[in-house]
Amino acid sequence: MAAVTAANGTREAVPAAAWRALGLSIAAQASGSFLVATPAYLIPLLHLERGLPLAQAGLLSAAPSFGMVLTLVAWGAVADRYGERWVISGGIALTAVFAFAAAAVSGYAALGILLLLGGAAAASSSSASGRVVTAWFPRSRRGLAMGIRQMSQPLGVSVAALVVPSLAAHAGIAAPLLLAGSLAAVLALACAAGITTPSRPQATQGVQGTRAIQGGGSTPATAEAGPVNPYRNSFFLTRIHLLSALLVVPQFTLSTFGMIWLITAFGWNAAAAGALIAAAQFIGAVGRILVGHLSDRVGSRTRVLRWVAVSGVVVMLALAGAGALHWPAASAVVLVIASTVSVADNGLSFTSVAEASGRAWSGKALGIQNTGQFIAASVVGPGIGALITAVGYPFAFALVALTPLASIPLVPGQDRQRP
Repeated sequence: MAAVTAANGTREAVPAAAWRALGLSIAAQASGSFLVATPAYLIPLLHLERGLPLAQAGLLSAAPSFGMVLTLVAWGAVADRYGERWVISGGIALTAVFAFAAAAVSGYAALGILLLLGGAAAASSSSASGRVVTAWFPRSRRGLAMGIRQMSQPLGVSVAALVVPSLAAHAGIAAPLLLAGSLAAVLALACAAGITTPSRPQATQGVQGTRAIQGGGSTPATAEAGPVNPYRNSFFLTRIHLLSALLVVPQFTLSTFGMIWLITAFGWNAAAAGALIAAAQFIGAVGRILVGHLSDRVGSRTRVLRWVAVSGVVVMLALAGAGALHWPAASAVVLVIASTVSVADNGLSFTSVAEASGRAWSGKALGIQNTGQFIAASVVGPGIGALITAVGYPFAFALVALTPLASIPLVPGQDRQRP
């Protein structure tokens, strides 16, 4: 067991089973993210070689996100009732089934429907994997653990950016879908065998209530008779959900259209552009860990979240400026920085939601959190695609900067925790 030091100076043990469950849940969510990201990296093939309009290609790329929106809360409720193990393994098994089916169809309509169903199944790991962190890790290490958990999405996207364009160019659209299904099938078996759920503490009278935490301090807890709806008498979770939906717009704008921007605006080939996007996603994954660790050290998720929101405005405007001036090298560098900043908030917001909702509500609350983000993400493909067609990339990037700007006043002034 690895021992960690809590804020009160006591040693809290993190068992090996916690790290195993975290690693498997990350791998499962990364495989789902690979499938969700695959249609975005088919856009160069569909748009440039097959003549599919950019807005329609963006709509196809948004299909898995639409599917996730439909099921995230339901998967969270199932995880609250039955635990993480079978929700993650069963959902990823269904993801494999739909990925294999998508590889076998012809026609964009059927492909879009099966991608939607694949996204709906992949949502299982998004809703349930956050519970792994709150179930196994003490608060003094949750920022770091959730940051590691949040690596899963950029990890899946970076692998898709590296693999999908060249694989689809040489072997057709079905090849990356078969790869996605194979990865999901293997991980479904691994998660069924390797993820365990710690026993829940028995409910007792005098359970601690919600506490406000700021700068490492806390107000006295109030007693409650059992798990109380965390949305009652507080807008903390609602504000986190709203600001997270706003902050996800730059993230999906860059992951969806960053590659095609490099190809069409600066003449990059698909392999080089995919490699840069993959590098940006990998750096973003590391950034999530560092930001989560920073929130542990600072003792506040919301304070660091505010810093990230302000940074998001700056980097999107910088990207718009570099693009408008047609500076290829500067645009590439700023794209990497902007991609890193755009994903930095996820671990912070998820940790805030999990801590404020408590174990009895965390699956549903994380499902609501994911739903808001994927509603916003599902609009990015067709919406930003149409905006780029109308006004061009630089001005579209400048307009996207309005979303992190709007999120700043929504950041709560202090954290909340429900044991």
